[in-house]
Amino acid sequence: MTADLSLLLPLAVLWPMLLASLSLLPGWGPRMVTLLPLGPLPGLAAAVITPRDTPVALPGILLDGGLELTGTGALFLGGAALLWFWAGVYAAFYLRHDGRPTSFALFWNLVLAGNLGVFIAADIISFYVFFALVSLLAYPLVIHDRKPASMRAGTVYLVLAVLGEVAILVGLMLASYGAGGAIGIEAVRAALALPSTHPAALGLLIAGFGIKAGLMPLHVWLPVAHPAAPVPASAVLSGAIVKAGIFGLVAFLPLGTPALGAGTVLMILAFTGLFLAALLALGQAGAKSVLAYSTVSQMGLVMGVLGYALAQGSAPATLLPALALFTLHHGLAKGALFLGVGLAPTCGRAWRWGLMAVLAVLGLSLAGGPLLAGALVKSALKDPAGALGATLIGLSALTTALAMARYLAVLPRSKPRRRPPVLMALAFLALAGAALWLPWLLYADLADKSPLATDLRAQITDAWPLGLAVLLIAGAAAVGLKPPALPEGDALGPVQRRAAALTVAARAAMRAGSRSLRRSRPKPQTVIAEDLDRVEDIFREGAAAAILLLAVTGAILASVLI
Repeated sequence: MTADLSLLLPLAVLWPMLLASLSLLPGWGPRMVTLLPLGPLPGLAAAVITPRDTPVALPGILLDGGLELTGTGALFLGGAALLWFWAGVYAAFYLRHDGRPTSFALFWNLVLAGNLGVFIAADIISFYVFFALVSLLAYPLVIHDRKPASMRAGTVYLVLAVLGEVAILVGLMLASYGAGGAIGIEAVRAALALPSTHPAALGLLIAGFGIKAGLMPLHVWLPVAHPAAPVPASAVLSGAIVKAGIFGLVAFLPLGTPALGAGTVLMILAFTGLFLAALLALGQAGAKSVLAYSTVSQMGLVMGVLGYALAQGSAPATLLPALALFTLHHGLAKGALFLGVGLAPTCGRAWRWGLMAVLAVLGLSLAGGPLLAGALVKSALKDPAGALGATLIGLSALTTALAMARYLAVLPRSKPRRRPPVLMALAFLALAGAALWLPWLLYADLADKSPLATDLRAQITDAWPLGLAVLLIAGAAAVGLKPPALPEGDALGPVQRRAAALTVAARAAMRAGSRSLRRSRPKPQTVIAEDLDRVEDIFREGAAAAILLLAVTGAILASVLI
């Protein structure tokens, strides 16, 4: 029976791949959008009933790799599958009139397969293939509507994704070399703690996974990609796909062995992002942009705690259950908040008041409001975070509450008599309910104590930053104070301006060259000018050139370092 249940692990990946392949059959593509909720069901079942720490061999596949579900992986897998399911229900109605249903269904299922595969990979080959799948194939979801803003966001996303993939690939190669060629994740993680392993390996892995998880200053793709993608894709980008980066850190950081330098750098960058990203959210004009920066902030909290644990050499058992519970709550809550953005234009009058009430409770929970699931999971993280980390986690309630207030303020409006579609409302309410209820249900098993045993008085006393947030919001509303308008990409702005200047210079040089060629060789000049235009288009989109250049650079760097 155990062996039969373990077969759910490969099925969790193969089933969405099968659905993706069906999208390519003539006449099937548009219909596959309605079947999106079916994709994550084997993964959800595996998270619930598959035995833990039981390897499943895959002979002849990916260098005889395998799959395995750990206790921490089960929480990541279950939370992601649940989010993908309800986001799929939402998408089935949301995209009913979409012009590209086949493309959306194809890449949705492929990214889903990679996302779930990351949480169950037992070796670095399988892990890297799944991580590349979820990272690179999310690009078509970002540019789905093909609008200019989406194409620019897609270019930023793709370049950062490839950078992350190269860093992870080189880091894993160095770590595997230090492990004597072993490819098992446990062996590679142990090798990262050895002095014989190249010191660049750990830094490269932190950088690569940090890009996907939104670690400042590597976060710039996130605030531009999330607003560009369709609402259900934004929900899984923030709630599930970003967690692949967090899980990469969980899987490979050599917790239990002090790494003071790497841990301290990670902690400083992450805790800086915890506050700075939430403040940047206040200057955003779009609800999805606010939520994107909020995700950067909340993932900064998670990575800050991981950095502290790495620097101190904390045992994984003292940290990982609380961290997995926090990411579960954040993923479900943030997914529901994104779905609320698409639901808001359909809610008029009383429906809107009801929607706003649920969204306000979710935002308050993310901020750590007393008696809510967010306060429970934050309290579980304070002990492994140390005294300074616990203080910063408590203070972050202020900036998170301000960001959530900004989100509610910029939600799209609706006509007075509109009613929300049943499927969209059902998916939203189901995710919101799961975010507020599941942490309470799972807390006892993970923390070895009842959630009612937590110090509720301390939760209420420690909620003073929320009270301060209320006073600041009320004061700003009373005097009519408005936050400054900030660009979505923040640090990306100077880079884009420099790139635009270089593009103008390159075009001027090409025009000058074209005029010279026209005077000397009229017919060949026309061909050359057309070729230059094609090359310029390729570089402007940034896709093919970035992949080729970075892949070659990574291969050269790996060979030199090894």
